[in-house]
Amino acid sequence: MDSPQDLHGPAEKVGDAPNARAQFLEVFLSQRARMEALVSRRVGCRATAADLVQDLFLRFWRRPVVQVEELSTYLLRSAGNIAIDHLRSEGARERVNEGWLPEQQENQSVEPQAVLEAGNDLRHVEAALRSLPERTRQIFLLNRIHGRKYAEIAKAMGLSQSAVEKHMMRALQACKASLHTPPAMPGKPGNAAR
Repeated sequence: MDSPQDLHGPAEKVGDAPNARAQFLEVFLSQRARMEALVSRRVGCRATAADLVQDLFLRFWRRPVVQVEELSTYLLRSAGNIAIDHLRSEGARERVNEGWLPEQQENQSVEPQAVLEAGNDLRHVEAALRSLPERTRQIFLLNRIHGRKYAEIAKAMGLSQSAVEKHMMRALQACKASLHTPPAMPGKPGNAAR
């Protein structure tokens, strides 16, 4: 997860002043329900959301107090970021556990060229996903990585099912296009990196 200073640039540190920590605690507790609701909508589980918000609290509590203009907004943004980080790490774990990585049989070997091409394809798709708008990327991850149905995603995100379908179509088109039109190699205009 991005640190608070990474999200808003350099922030003024005010030290561990008791009144600043008390103010942080007051704002955090007042925003906790909203943060948990936001995280729960994104990850699809209330218990996980509560754990992630608790982790967020501990991250902030263990570091020096940071002065920001609007702490409540900052905390909500941080909660959204921690949910996205959680989805990414869960997606990677599921891909490994579900066998997305090629399994080798005893007498079967994988050609180095095939491994290289698969790695290149994966990098192209990841770059395409990173370039998508956040909502489109989130919908794609919820559907393809977490197995959520369009109706579930629509309800959780407050969208129509049609809107979810359009976001998925954009994401899938971007992934497909990234495999058909890889970027040119640096220094060699017109040469595809394949």
